[in-house]
Amino acid sequence: MENHPVEVSIIIPNYNYARFLQQRIESVLAQTYTDYEIILLDDASTDDSVSILNHYKTNSRVAHLEINSVNTGSPFAQWQKGISLSRGKYIWIAESDDAADSSFLEKAVSALNQYPYASFCFLGSHCIDEKGNELSTDFDRWTSKQLRRPHNIGVFDGEDYIKHNLYWRNYIYNASGVVFRKQCFERIKDLSCFSMRYSGDWLFWIEMARQGVVVELYEKLNLFRLHSTSTTVEGNASGNAILEDIQVVHYVESFSYPIGSYKRLMRHGMLYKNIKRATVDPKMRLLLFEKLKGCFGTSVWTYRWERVNKYMSFLNPWQPTRDRDRL
Repeated sequence: MENHPVEVSIIIPNYNYARFLQQRIESVLAQTYTDYEIILLDDASTDDSVSILNHYKTNSRVAHLEINSVNTGSPFAQWQKGISLSRGKYIWIAESDDAADSSFLEKAVSALNQYPYASFCFLGSHCIDEKGNELSTDFDRWTSKQLRRPHNIGVFDGEDYIKHNLYWRNYIYNASGVVFRKQCFERIKDLSCFSMRYSGDWLFWIEMARQGVVVELYEKLNLFRLHSTSTTVEGNASGNAILEDIQVVHYVESFSYPIGSYKRLMRHGMLYKNIKRATVDPKMRLLLFEKLKGCFGTSVWTYRWERVNKYMSFLNPWQPTRDRDRL
């Protein structure tokens, strides 16, 4: 590919998803927006991925094909590698097991161009299974609060987005649904998210939100594939995902943002609940409780307080909850 400027760098990181690769790449090549380069990455796959990727390496859109000889053990390490190779103003990490509507990139870029201080634009997703069948699962959970906004767009101050959204959970649940501004990424000083295995994406979007405005586009133009076995499932089973979640919440609370004690108690109680209900080894459960106490001073009374608040919210429509706090 000629070394001329491009608007968007599309990174396709892959590990053992040969059965989905062609659909992923073809959905990128079918985009109505065409000012882009493709960066293909493989993290030492053991299936037929490399032969499929080699089939596309001569495509004029493909700027790089990088194949690791040893697996990194972290999907986020591949994100960092792809970003380092990119030349675009905007970056789209198009996960290799997902797909997209042909208008996805055009609408995301248009929104980012409309809001020059935006660090990223997040679009909704239809969830699909391993055979491509659409599922009823809805991770967007849009309510009238989101859908009544003019032109189906929400624009938020980054600090507010963290305090009211990302403090509670990773609402940016799938990287394939995001296009972000590279210039904003380059202002991030702490890149520890890339060394994480389970919650690195959550921390990444928190860091990105700190760099500017966040745009949400309330259209489902991404296809997010759910698996019966995945890194997330593995992390929840081992307890290591909860451990990283505690680290992320603790990190957010280290900012100078004003997060009230009421919200903190609720959030700490939710973490306690997650540990209590997790099907993990007793030694890991004890380690998680110790980590929680060490970070926040959390004990069982915090969990009980969170439960009472939850039940009271059914009776009182003004009772603060995670969902009601969402922007």
